[in-house]
Amino acid sequence: MAEKANSTKRGPKSKHTAKGLAQGGATKVKGHVTGFTDFIRTQGVIGLAVGLAIGTAAGDTVRRIVEGFINPVVQFIVGSSDRLAASVWHVELFGRSADFAWGAALSSFITLVATALVIYWLVHVFKLDKLDKKKD
Repeated sequence: MAEKANSTKRGPKSKHTAKGLAQGGATKVKGHVTGFTDFIRTQGVIGLAVGLAIGTAAGDTVRRIVEGFINPVVQFIVGSSDRLAASVWHVELFGRSADFAWGAALSSFITLVATALVIYWLVHVFKLDKLDKKKD
């Protein structure tokens, strides 16, 4: 009779039942979802994605402003940008020769400075620097 009493006595439900497996799996998934949303919030992934999208569009706009307005002014001052980019300083020394493409370097530098000035101007005219929230 002691054996019968032990066999009818039940302990806590096992996690290996179908219901237990379903509940345990749901808890794991919920934990992963919560962890993922916490990761997105703490790492600023949404802000990064938005910044990347806006940065791509802004980069295209700045490039077009430089090509449409800055480059013609530079061309007016120094002549054709193709001619400037093709300018080479040919040096012969001790029977050896080298070509220094100073025009391409100068043209690239002018484009860099013009792009930086356009970005600076856009940020300050539209007060985009005021949009950033200061961290305490």
